[in-house]
Amino acid sequence: MNENFHTETTEPAENPLDISLRPPDLDDFCGQEKVKARLSLMVEAAQKRGDVLAHNLLCGPPGLGKTTLAHIIAKATGAELHCTSGPQIEKAGDLAGILTNLNRGDVLFIDEIHRLHPAIEEYLYPAMEDYRLDIIIDQGPNARTIELSLPRFTLVGATTRAGMLTAPLRSRFNMTNRLDYYSAEELTHIVIRSAGLIRIVIEPGGALEIATRSRGTPRVANSLLRWVRDYAQVKADGIITADVADRALAMIDIDEDGLDEMDKRILEATIYKFDGGPVGLSSLAVAVGEDASTLEEVYEPYLIMQGMLARTPRGRVAMRKAYEKIGAPPPPTSSGAATESELNLGN
Repeated sequence: MNENFHTETTEPAENPLDISLRPPDLDDFCGQEKVKARLSLMVEAAQKRGDVLAHNLLCGPPGLGKTTLAHIIAKATGAELHCTSGPQIEKAGDLAGILTNLNRGDVLFIDEIHRLHPAIEEYLYPAMEDYRLDIIIDQGPNARTIELSLPRFTLVGATTRAGMLTAPLRSRFNMTNRLDYYSAEELTHIVIRSAGLIRIVIEPGGALEIATRSRGTPRVANSLLRWVRDYAQVKADGIITADVADRALAMIDIDEDGLDEMDKRILEATIYKFDGGPVGLSSLAVAVGEDASTLEEVYEPYLIMQGMLARTPRGRVAMRKAYEKIGAPPPPTSSGAATESELNLGN
C-alpha cells in the first residue's frame, strides 16, 4: 500500500480528541445549511440509484469543516474514507498506488488539492471521468502506456484557494460547495456541543463569549474552548461563565472582537508607521516581524472581513474602523483611507 495516504478507519492521522469533536453526520453538523442540503440530496439520490456519489469540491477558508464533511460523506454513503493531500502526491506512481487501492464506492479525500503538481493532475482527469488510469512504462523508444481500470469511486477535494485550481480539474467536479464563516449563534451551538464532549460545564454566556471571539471559525472556537477549559479548571472551579471566558481569553490577548496581539500590531504598524497606508505587503511584514504569506493568508482575511483593513492597487490601507479600534484619531477623508475607486480595483 502506498505510504502517501491512509485509510481513516485504520490509521487516523489526527488527535482522537479532534476526531471526537467532529459531528458524525449532517444532522449534527451546525451551519452551512445550503451545502448540507445539496450533499444530503446527492447522497440520497445516489443511494436510490444504487450508484456511486459524484465527485465534490469543498472550498473555503481553513477551519470551516471541509475535512469533517469528507468524513460525513463517507459515513453517509457507507464507504471507506482514504485521506491524502496535494503536497504528499509527488509523482504519478504515488497517485497510482492510491487509486489502485480503492474499492467501489470508496471516498478519496485530497486536502489542499490546489497544490497538486500539474503533471499529476493529467493522470487524475481520466480517473475522475472514465475510471481508468493510463500509466507510462519506461522511457524513450521503449516507452509504452498501460491502461488500468479503476473501480467507481468518489473524489472529494478540499481547497482554501479555489482560484489556484486549474480550469480542467475544477470542471471535472460535479459539484462545488463553498463554505462560509459561521455566525456567533452557530458557533455558540458548536461550543456548547464541544463542551459536552470534553466534559466541561459551560453556561450559555460563556459559550457566546467564546463564539464571538472565534473569527467565525469552528476550529478556532474549539481551540479557544480548550484553553478556557484549562483556565476554568485551575481558576474557576471548572465552570465556564461569561466572566471566566472573558478573563481566560484576555490572558492570551484575544479581545472582544477576536483580534489577537498580531492583528493589533498589523493595524498599529499600518496607522502609525505608514500613516494609514497605502503600504506594500512586504513592507508591512517587515514592520511587524512576520512572513508576508502568513499576513496575507492568516491575518488579513479577518481584518478585511471586519472592515479594518483594505487591499488597494497601491497597497494595504487602514480603514476608519481600525483607527477606532486602536484609539487613534481618524484620518482626514483626503488621505489615509482608501477611496471607493481604489477599493473596487483592490486585489
